[in-house]
Amino acid sequence: MSNLKTLFQPLNFGPITLKNRIFMSAMTRNRSVPTNVPNGINAEYYRQRAEGGAGLIITEGILIAQQGSEWQNAPGIWSQDQVRGWKNVTDAVHEQGGIIFAQLWHLGRISHPDAPEQIASGQPVYAPSPIAARGGRFCFLPGQPGYATPTAIDDPRTLLAQWKQAAVNAKESGFDGVEIHGANGYLIHQFLDSMSNRRTDEWGGSVENRARFALEVVKTAVDVWGPERVGIKLNPAGGYNDIGMPIQETLDTFRYLISELDKLGIAYVTLVRYVGSFDTTGRGTKHDVIDAYSSLLKNPATRVFVNASFTGEEAARYIEDGKVDGVFFGIPWIANPDFAKRLENGKTLEGNIDFATLYGRGGLEADEKKGYVDYPVATF
Repeated sequence: MSNLKTLFQPLNFGPITLKNRIFMSAMTRNRSVPTNVPNGINAEYYRQRAEGGAGLIITEGILIAQQGSEWQNAPGIWSQDQVRGWKNVTDAVHEQGGIIFAQLWHLGRISHPDAPEQIASGQPVYAPSPIAARGGRFCFLPGQPGYATPTAIDDPRTLLAQWKQAAVNAKESGFDGVEIHGANGYLIHQFLDSMSNRRTDEWGGSVENRARFALEVVKTAVDVWGPERVGIKLNPAGGYNDIGMPIQETLDTFRYLISELDKLGIAYVTLVRYVGSFDTTGRGTKHDVIDAYSSLLKNPATRVFVNASFTGEEAARYIEDGKVDGVFFGIPWIANPDFAKRLENGKTLEGNIDFATLYGRGGLEADEKKGYVDYPVATF
């Protein structure tokens, strides 16, 4: 597999050296049963992927505050029980020589006021503006309702304290760094997008104002971790969770944001390509996000990573051509806990994902192993 050699070159990554350029993307799996605290099989899941050769692992989205979710049993990081649970995960990864970042996540309007965790929080569903996303299907609620109209957050600065505490808790949990989830139509993306952000104060309207919240969240994480251990995931093409702007507005917004991020010298920016299957409401703005934005990242401290439906061969070409520094893979890591080792050794990839258990079963921990930590590894 000589054409894949470039994927196995080490990468200096701030104070860290990654052993290869094959990374594991954040993927919601909903296995933190019975509530929102990482458990033993979560630790086993990440341990397997570290042993399987991932150069960098990003956790599934970790909720920074108690809130409803489109998915049950997503883990959080606001309590000490959760910190202890994540410490078991990071210890398991580090024992295999792996590197793991926590993806910090706030759903914004993609929560539901009737979700159990949202009710328990005693808080409304917050978003930049009272505009409901189209679509959605909360399968765990009676009648499977769609998205509800959120409450506009009065002062977005009040949310920054949640991001800071989550960053502090991630450090206590033993992570190697944090990734800010600024993609896929969640809270930060909602501030960036003029279709979901209709504010007329300093947090909306102009490109600079709509980008303000994303930049403030990143700066908050940098205050805790330093820039060399903070990354951000962006999806300029939108589409997912009913998000997306006209092309020129998209280009102007993300060019400004990425240029400002470049000044901060953070560890990396991940650019998510347009994927048609994610564009469920037709609001996505299809364009080449790598060509459009990667050249804006000129700071030698900041790496350019990419994500979304890459093959090994395509990923190797992008690295060889100097377009990117590393590539995230998602789905292949589900059925192939040893995905990187399989690529390196020319082994066939398993493709038989158990979609019935992809997002958890919502039952006892023993049931949660199925379709999660029971996929086979290859013989090398």
